[in-house]
Amino acid sequence: MPVISTPQEFNEDDLYVDLEAITGHRLFLKCEGFNFAGSIKLKAAAEMVEAAERDGRLKSDSILVESSSGNLGVALSMIAASKGYGFVCVTDSRCNLPTRLLMESLGSQIHIITEPAPTGGLLAARIDHVRELCASDDRYVWLNQYSNPNNHMAHYRTTAPAIARRFPDLDVLFVGAGTTGTLMGCARYFRTWHRPVRIVAVDSEGSVTFGDNPGRRMIPGLGTSLRPPLLDDSYVDEVIHVSEADTIRTCHQLARRGFVFGGSTGTVVSGAGQWLARQPQDRRQPTAVTIAPDLGERYLETIYQSNWVRDLYGEDVLDRQTLPAHNPRRDAHRHALTAHSPAA
Repeated sequence: MPVISTPQEFNEDDLYVDLEAITGHRLFLKCEGFNFAGSIKLKAAAEMVEAAERDGRLKSDSILVESSSGNLGVALSMIAASKGYGFVCVTDSRCNLPTRLLMESLGSQIHIITEPAPTGGLLAARIDHVRELCASDDRYVWLNQYSNPNNHMAHYRTTAPAIARRFPDLDVLFVGAGTTGTLMGCARYFRTWHRPVRIVAVDSEGSVTFGDNPGRRMIPGLGTSLRPPLLDDSYVDEVIHVSEADTIRTCHQLARRGFVFGGSTGTVVSGAGQWLARQPQDRRQPTAVTIAPDLGERYLETIYQSNWVRDLYGEDVLDRQTLPAHNPRRDAHRHALTAHSPAA
Protein backbone atom coordinates (compact mmCIF):
# COMPACT_ATOMS: atom_id res chain seq x y z
CA MET A 1 0.00 0.00 0.00
CA PRO A 2 1.21 3.56 -0.70
CA VAL A 3 2.25 6.12 1.91
CA ILE A 4 0.37 9.37 1.32
CA SER A 5 0.43 12.88 2.75
CA THR A 6 -2.90 14.21 1.39
CA PRO A 7 -6.20 12.32 1.20
CA GLN A 8 -6.70 12.91 -2.52
CA GLU A 9 -3.54 10.95 -3.34
CA PHE A 10 -5.30 7.62 -2.73
CA ASN A 11 -7.95 6.15 -5.03
CA GLU A 12 -8.59 2.49 -5.85
CA ASP A 13 -9.27 2.57 -9.59
CA ASP A 14 -9.13 -1.07 -10.61
CA LEU A 15 -11.75 -2.95 -8.60
CA TYR A 16 -14.65 -4.68 -10.39
CA VAL A 17 -17.52 -6.91 -9.28
CA ASP A 18 -18.77 -9.66 -11.59
CA LEU A 19 -22.56 -9.35 -11.32
CA GLU A 20 -23.53 -12.35 -13.45
CA ALA A 21 -24.54 -14.47 -10.45
CA ILE A 22 -26.81 -11.65 -9.21
CA THR A 23 -28.25 -10.19 -12.42
CA GLY A 24 -28.06 -13.17 -14.75
CA HIS A 25 -26.09 -11.13 -17.28
CA ARG A 26 -22.39 -10.82 -18.12
CA LEU A 27 -22.04 -7.46 -16.43
CA PHE A 28 -19.03 -6.03 -14.59
CA LEU A 29 -19.36 -3.21 -12.08
CA LYS A 30 -16.47 -0.77 -11.69
CA CYS A 31 -16.35 0.29 -8.02
CA GLU A 32 -15.35 3.92 -7.53
CA GLY A 33 -16.14 4.38 -3.84
CA PHE A 34 -12.81 3.36 -2.32
CA ASN A 35 -11.10 6.66 -1.59
CA PHE A 36 -11.29 9.16 1.26
CA ALA A 37 -14.10 11.09 -0.43
CA GLY A 38 -16.06 7.87 -0.93
CA SER A 39 -17.03 8.44 -4.56
CA ILE A 40 -16.00 8.92 -8.17
CA LYS A 41 -16.47 12.67 -7.68
CA LEU A 42 -12.98 12.85 -6.18
CA LYS A 43 -11.58 12.70 -9.73
CA ALA A 44 -13.59 15.64 -11.04
CA ALA A 45 -13.07 17.66 -7.87
CA ALA A 46 -9.29 17.23 -7.97
CA GLU A 47 -9.12 18.04 -11.69
CA MET A 48 -11.24 21.19 -11.36
CA VAL A 49 -9.38 22.51 -8.31
CA GLU A 50 -5.96 21.89 -9.86
CA ALA A 51 -7.02 23.65 -13.07
CA ALA A 52 -8.29 26.65 -11.09
CA GLU A 53 -4.96 26.79 -9.26
CA ARG A 54 -3.01 26.66 -12.52
CA ASP A 55 -5.17 29.46 -13.94
CA GLY A 56 -4.58 31.65 -10.90
CA ARG A 57 -8.26 31.72 -9.92
CA LEU A 58 -7.60 30.33 -6.44
CA LYS A 59 -5.77 32.45 -3.86
CA SER A 60 -4.84 31.70 -0.27
CA ASP A 61 -8.04 33.35 0.99
CA SER A 62 -10.36 31.86 -1.64
CA ILE A 63 -13.60 30.17 -0.68
CA LEU A 64 -14.73 27.43 -3.01
CA VAL A 65 -18.48 27.30 -3.63
CA GLU A 66 -20.37 24.64 -5.54
CA SER A 67 -23.87 23.32 -6.05
CA SER A 68 -23.97 19.60 -5.26
CA SER A 69 -26.46 16.93 -4.32
CA GLY A 70 -23.80 15.36 -2.10
CA ASN A 71 -20.81 13.46 -3.44
CA LEU A 72 -18.99 16.32 -5.17
CA GLY A 73 -19.60 18.38 -2.05
CA VAL A 74 -17.84 15.77 0.07
CA ALA A 75 -14.93 15.54 -2.37
CA LEU A 76 -14.50 19.33 -2.46
CA SER A 77 -14.83 19.49 1.34
CA MET A 78 -11.96 17.01 1.66
CA ILE A 79 -9.74 18.77 -0.87
CA ALA A 80 -10.49 22.22 0.55
CA ALA A 81 -9.58 21.00 4.04
CA SER A 82 -6.36 19.48 2.71
CA LYS A 83 -5.33 22.60 0.81
CA GLY A 84 -6.53 25.22 3.30
CA TYR A 85 -9.42 26.73 1.33
CA GLY A 86 -12.87 27.49 2.65
CA PHE A 87 -15.80 25.68 1.06
CA VAL A 88 -19.53 26.33 0.86
CA CYS A 89 -21.72 23.55 -0.49
CA VAL A 90 -25.10 24.68 -1.82
CA THR A 91 -27.44 21.70 -1.73
CA ASP A 92 -31.13 21.00 -1.16
CA SER A 93 -33.36 18.98 1.13
CA ARG A 94 -32.77 15.73 -0.81
CA CYS A 95 -29.13 15.62 0.28
CA ASN A 96 -28.64 12.75 2.71
CA LEU A 97 -28.09 13.69 6.35
CA PRO A 98 -24.87 11.61 6.70
CA THR A 99 -23.46 13.45 3.67
CA ARG A 100 -24.23 16.84 5.19
CA LEU A 101 -22.71 15.84 8.51
CA LEU A 102 -19.59 14.54 6.78
CA MET A 103 -19.09 17.84 4.95
CA GLU A 104 -19.51 19.76 8.20
CA SER A 105 -16.98 17.51 9.93
CA LEU A 106 -14.48 18.56 7.25
CA GLY A 107 -15.06 22.22 8.08
CA SER A 108 -17.42 23.13 5.24
CA GLN A 109 -20.52 25.32 5.39
CA ILE A 110 -23.77 23.86 4.07
CA HIS A 111 -26.49 26.05 2.54
CA ILE A 112 -29.71 24.09 2.06
CA ILE A 113 -32.16 25.35 -0.57
CA THR A 114 -35.78 24.43 0.14
CA GLU A 115 -37.76 26.44 -2.44
CA PRO A 116 -37.51 25.48 -6.13
CA ALA A 117 -37.11 28.10 -8.83
CA PRO A 118 -40.16 28.64 -11.09
CA THR A 119 -38.18 27.14 -13.97
CA GLY A 120 -35.50 24.53 -13.33
CA GLY A 121 -36.62 23.45 -9.87
CA LEU A 122 -34.26 23.05 -6.94
CA LEU A 123 -31.18 22.82 -9.16
CA ALA A 124 -31.87 26.22 -10.71
CA ALA A 125 -32.49 27.66 -7.24
CA ARG A 126 -29.18 26.24 -6.03
CA ILE A 127 -27.31 27.76 -8.96
CA ASP A 128 -29.01 31.13 -8.38
CA HIS A 129 -27.81 31.04 -4.79
CA VAL A 130 -24.25 30.25 -5.89
CA ARG A 131 -24.32 33.24 -8.24
CA GLU A 132 -25.58 35.48 -5.44
CA LEU A 133 -22.73 34.38 -3.17
CA CYS A 134 -20.13 35.03 -5.88
CA ALA A 135 -21.58 38.48 -6.54
CA SER A 136 -21.43 39.31 -2.82
CA ASP A 137 -17.72 38.62 -2.26
CA ASP A 138 -14.89 38.14 -4.76
CA ARG A 139 -13.27 35.55 -2.51
CA TYR A 140 -15.88 33.02 -3.67
CA VAL A 141 -14.75 30.85 -6.57
CA TRP A 142 -17.37 28.74 -8.36
CA LEU A 143 -15.85 25.76 -10.17
CA ASN A 144 -19.21 25.07 -11.88
CA GLN A 145 -19.27 21.32 -12.34
CA TYR A 146 -22.13 21.67 -14.85
CA SER A 147 -20.06 23.38 -17.56
CA ASN A 148 -16.45 22.95 -16.44
CA PRO A 149 -14.62 20.88 -19.12
CA ASN A 150 -12.26 19.52 -16.47
CA ASN A 151 -15.25 17.58 -15.10
CA HIS A 152 -15.38 15.30 -18.14
CA MET A 153 -11.63 15.47 -18.81
CA ALA A 154 -11.01 13.83 -15.43
CA HIS A 155 -12.81 10.73 -16.68
CA TYR A 156 -11.31 10.92 -20.17
CA ARG A 157 -7.88 10.74 -18.53
CA THR A 158 -8.59 8.20 -15.77
CA THR A 159 -11.92 6.32 -15.67
CA ALA A 160 -12.21 5.36 -19.34
CA PRO A 161 -8.56 4.27 -19.81
CA ALA A 162 -8.82 2.12 -16.68
CA ILE A 163 -11.86 0.33 -18.13
CA ALA A 164 -10.13 -0.06 -21.50
CA ARG A 165 -7.06 -1.66 -19.90
CA ARG A 166 -9.13 -4.17 -17.93
CA PHE A 167 -11.63 -4.99 -20.71
CA PRO A 168 -9.95 -4.82 -24.13
CA ASP A 169 -12.97 -6.67 -25.57
CA LEU A 170 -15.51 -4.17 -24.22
CA ASP A 171 -18.75 -4.03 -26.22
CA VAL A 172 -21.08 -1.79 -24.21
CA LEU A 173 -20.58 0.71 -21.41
CA PHE A 174 -23.48 1.87 -19.22
CA VAL A 175 -22.92 5.25 -17.54
CA GLY A 176 -25.26 7.11 -15.22
CA ALA A 177 -26.13 10.67 -16.22
CA GLY A 178 -25.95 13.46 -13.64
CA THR A 179 -23.84 16.44 -14.66
CA THR A 180 -22.81 14.04 -17.50
CA GLY A 181 -19.13 14.55 -16.68
CA THR A 182 -18.44 10.81 -16.34
CA LEU A 183 -20.65 10.04 -19.32
CA MET A 184 -19.01 12.57 -21.63
CA GLY A 185 -15.46 11.74 -20.56
CA CYS A 186 -15.93 8.02 -21.15
CA ALA A 187 -17.93 8.49 -24.36
CA ARG A 188 -15.32 10.80 -25.88
CA TYR A 189 -12.53 8.37 -25.02
CA PHE A 190 -14.20 5.31 -26.51
CA ARG A 191 -15.31 7.20 -29.65
CA THR A 192 -11.72 6.96 -30.92
CA TRP A 193 -10.83 3.57 -29.41
CA HIS A 194 -9.59 0.65 -31.54
CA ARG A 195 -13.01 -1.06 -31.53
CA PRO A 196 -16.60 0.23 -31.43
CA VAL A 197 -18.12 0.52 -27.95
CA ARG A 198 -21.82 1.20 -27.51
CA ILE A 199 -22.40 4.00 -24.98
CA VAL A 200 -25.70 3.70 -23.10
CA ALA A 201 -26.66 6.56 -20.80
CA VAL A 202 -28.79 5.62 -17.79
CA ASP A 203 -30.98 8.35 -16.32
CA SER A 204 -33.69 8.59 -13.68
CA GLU A 205 -37.35 8.92 -14.57
CA GLY A 206 -38.38 12.52 -13.96
CA SER A 207 -35.06 13.90 -15.21
CA VAL A 208 -35.06 16.43 -18.07
CA THR A 209 -31.46 15.71 -19.15
CA PHE A 210 -32.47 13.96 -22.38
CA GLY A 211 -35.65 15.90 -23.04
CA ASP A 212 -38.17 14.04 -20.88
CA ASN A 213 -40.78 15.77 -18.75
CA PRO A 214 -39.77 16.72 -15.20
CA GLY A 215 -41.05 14.60 -12.35
CA ARG A 216 -40.47 13.85 -8.69
CA ARG A 217 -36.98 12.57 -7.89
CA MET A 218 -36.08 11.82 -4.27
CA ILE A 219 -32.77 9.96 -4.68
CA PRO A 220 -29.76 12.26 -5.16
CA GLY A 221 -27.06 11.56 -7.71
CA LEU A 222 -28.47 11.02 -11.19
CA GLY A 223 -30.92 13.15 -13.14
CA THR A 224 -31.32 16.90 -13.46
CA SER A 225 -34.03 19.55 -13.68
CA LEU A 226 -31.88 21.52 -16.16
CA ARG A 227 -30.12 20.13 -19.21
CA PRO A 228 -26.37 19.91 -18.36
CA PRO A 229 -24.23 22.19 -20.56
CA LEU A 230 -21.59 19.43 -20.77
CA LEU A 231 -23.94 17.03 -22.54
CA ASP A 232 -23.37 16.30 -26.24
CA ASP A 233 -26.01 13.79 -27.38
CA SER A 234 -23.98 12.83 -30.44
CA TYR A 235 -21.69 10.74 -28.23
CA VAL A 236 -24.58 8.71 -26.75
CA ASP A 237 -25.99 5.69 -28.60
CA GLU A 238 -28.97 4.98 -26.34
CA VAL A 239 -30.70 6.34 -23.26
CA ILE A 240 -32.50 4.23 -20.65
CA HIS A 241 -34.71 5.78 -17.96
CA VAL A 242 -35.12 3.90 -14.69
CA SER A 243 -37.85 4.43 -12.10
CA GLU A 244 -36.78 5.11 -8.52
CA ALA A 245 -38.76 2.06 -7.46
CA ASP A 246 -36.54 -0.09 -9.69
CA THR A 247 -33.48 1.71 -8.31
CA ILE A 248 -34.47 0.74 -4.77
CA ARG A 249 -35.26 -2.85 -5.71
CA THR A 250 -31.86 -3.26 -7.35
CA CYS A 251 -30.03 -1.71 -4.39
CA HIS A 252 -31.70 -4.18 -2.06
CA GLN A 253 -31.03 -7.06 -4.45
CA LEU A 254 -27.32 -6.23 -4.39
CA ALA A 255 -27.33 -5.73 -0.62
CA ARG A 256 -28.86 -9.18 -0.08
CA ARG A 257 -25.73 -10.54 -1.78
CA GLY A 258 -23.39 -8.48 0.41
CA PHE A 259 -22.86 -5.41 -1.78
CA VAL A 260 -24.24 -2.17 -0.33
CA PHE A 261 -24.12 0.54 -3.00
CA GLY A 262 -25.72 3.95 -3.45
CA GLY A 263 -28.77 4.94 -5.44
CA SER A 264 -26.89 5.80 -8.63
CA THR A 265 -25.49 2.27 -8.71
CA GLY A 266 -28.93 0.78 -8.30
CA THR A 267 -30.11 2.88 -11.22
CA VAL A 268 -27.31 1.98 -13.63
CA VAL A 269 -27.36 -1.73 -12.75
CA SER A 270 -31.13 -1.81 -13.23
CA GLY A 271 -30.85 -0.02 -16.58
CA ALA A 272 -28.03 -2.28 -17.72
CA GLY A 273 -30.04 -5.35 -16.78
CA GLN A 274 -33.04 -4.12 -18.77
CA TRP A 275 -30.88 -3.48 -21.85
CA LEU A 276 -29.07 -6.82 -21.65
CA ALA A 277 -32.35 -8.71 -21.21
CA ARG A 278 -33.52 -7.35 -24.57
CA GLN A 279 -30.52 -8.68 -26.49
CA PRO A 280 -30.93 -11.78 -28.70
CA GLN A 281 -30.27 -14.90 -26.69
CA ASP A 282 -28.76 -16.82 -29.59
CA ARG A 283 -25.78 -14.48 -29.89
CA ARG A 284 -22.59 -14.11 -27.87
CA GLN A 285 -23.20 -12.20 -24.66
CA PRO A 286 -21.62 -8.76 -24.96
CA THR A 287 -18.86 -7.73 -22.59
CA ALA A 288 -20.67 -5.08 -20.57
CA VAL A 289 -19.36 -2.72 -17.89
CA THR A 290 -21.11 -0.18 -15.71
CA ILE A 291 -19.87 2.15 -12.99
CA ALA A 292 -20.73 2.34 -9.29
CA PRO A 293 -20.07 5.97 -8.32
CA ASP A 294 -20.15 5.38 -4.56
CA LEU A 295 -20.98 2.96 -1.75
CA GLY A 296 -24.19 2.73 0.25
CA GLU A 297 -23.44 3.88 3.79
CA ARG A 298 -24.71 7.41 3.12
CA TYR A 299 -28.08 5.98 2.05
CA LEU A 300 -28.84 3.91 5.15
CA GLU A 301 -31.49 6.39 6.33
CA THR A 302 -33.18 6.55 2.93
CA ILE A 303 -32.90 3.74 0.37
CA TYR A 304 -32.15 1.12 3.03
CA GLN A 305 -34.61 2.43 5.64
CA SER A 306 -37.93 0.62 5.54
CA ASN A 307 -40.18 3.51 6.63
CA TRP A 308 -38.62 5.94 4.12
CA VAL A 309 -39.17 3.45 1.30
CA ARG A 310 -42.75 2.66 2.32
CA ASP A 311 -43.74 6.30 2.83
CA LEU A 312 -42.48 7.44 -0.58
CA TYR A 313 -43.02 4.41 -2.81
CA GLY A 314 -45.71 2.35 -1.15
CA GLU A 315 -45.94 -0.95 0.66
CA ASP A 316 -45.34 -3.13 -2.39
CA VAL A 317 -42.10 -1.65 -3.78
CA LEU A 318 -40.09 -4.40 -2.16
CA ASP A 319 -40.88 -7.97 -1.35
CA ARG A 320 -41.69 -8.50 2.32
CA GLN A 321 -38.66 -10.75 2.67
CA THR A 322 -36.40 -8.02 1.27
CA LEU A 323 -37.43 -5.19 3.57
CA PRO A 324 -36.11 -5.32 7.15
CA ALA A 325 -38.73 -6.13 9.72
CA HIS A 326 -40.58 -3.19 11.26
CA ASN A 327 -39.18 -2.36 14.70
CA PRO A 328 -41.09 0.52 16.36
CA ARG A 329 -38.45 1.17 19.04
CA ARG A 330 -35.59 1.23 16.51
CA ASP A 331 -37.52 3.42 14.05
CA ALA A 332 -38.57 5.86 16.80
CA HIS A 333 -34.93 6.16 17.88
CA ARG A 334 -33.87 6.90 14.27
CA HIS A 335 -36.55 9.57 13.90
CA ALA A 336 -35.46 11.17 17.19
CA LEU A 337 -31.85 11.31 16.08
CA THR A 338 -32.83 12.94 12.78
CA ALA A 339 -35.13 15.47 14.44
CA HIS A 340 -32.44 16.64 16.89
CA SER A 341 -29.60 16.77 14.37
CA PRO A 342 -28.24 20.32 13.84
CA ALA A 343 -28.32 19.73 10.06
CA ALA A 344 -31.92 18.47 9.95
